Amino acid sequence: MADTAALRARNAAFWAGAAAGWIRHADRQDEVGRPLGAAAMDRLTARPAERILDVGCGCGGTTAEIAAAVGETGAAIGVDIAEAMVNAARQRYPGIRFHSADIETLDAVPGAPFDAVFSRMTLMLLADPVAGCTTIRRSLRPGGRLAATVFRDSGVNPWLSAAMLGAAPHLGPLPPLPVGDEPGPFSFTDPARITRILTAAGFTAITITPCDVALETTDDADAVAEWLIEVGPAGAAYRTALPTAQASARAGAVRLLDRFREPGAGYRLPAGLWLVTANAAGTPTHHEPREDKSQ
Repeated sequence: MADTAALRARNAAFWAGAAAGWIRHADRQDEVGRPLGAAAMDRLTARPAERILDVGCGCGGTTAEIAAAVGETGAAIGVDIAEAMVNAARQRYPGIRFHSADIETLDAVPGAPFDAVFSRMTLMLLADPVAGCTTIRRSLRPGGRLAATVFRDSGVNPWLSAAMLGAAPHLGPLPPLPVGDEPGPFSFTDPARITRILTAAGFTAITITPCDVALETTDDADAVAEWLIEVGPAGAAYRTALPTAQASARAGAVRLLDRFREPGAGYRLPAGLWLVTANAAGTPTHHEPREDKSQ
């Protein structure tokens, strides 16, 4: 396994290369990908006048949803490692604050302290999750709360690998796949590991709950294949490939994704998640009523 510095460099390089695909498909990702964070958004229970941090904000869609919930008297701030995606978020939502930073290397996120932190499918991607979660905990006020989602295991998320495996033979070299606990979609498969990480970072009242959802999209095989290729590990190689190779990559992905398609209705991609909640050490439990600051 690579050391932490090498993993951080790999992460930065990967997201710099992946950003173009996420930006291109930002609207689709917001709409179709919403179930991936819906359970955490519901558990977050954002209230008017609260200050909430969105970790791994991408192109800003989830941050905008939080901003609508906290209203003009509150604040939603997004942070992401990919500078290009943060710039896209600023253009999409000019009234919201976004920061480009590696959360693992910050003492606290600018704008701290926050009442709560939301994170959709990001914590599993950290090179040093204890360091990243420690920054999150330090960025929370006393009594602050965390609500996040991460993938469970590959068996309950079979479509994730389908697009890559279908496309890969037709493209150039791809980034190295994660090994063991290296950052990747399934590095948080073991709930005991999640508990150890959050405990080491200073969280208490940790809950980890299985959550099964589905992403539903239109019956446009070529468009769905391209979306999943571009936001996945094959995205950078796909964008630099010749048009003929891109067409072959899409066709390969379409074949492997066909089992998730209902002709005429569209695609239904099953996703198995962990809903993770926690509180900063020494604070009330995540589910206790909190003061309504809107009064």
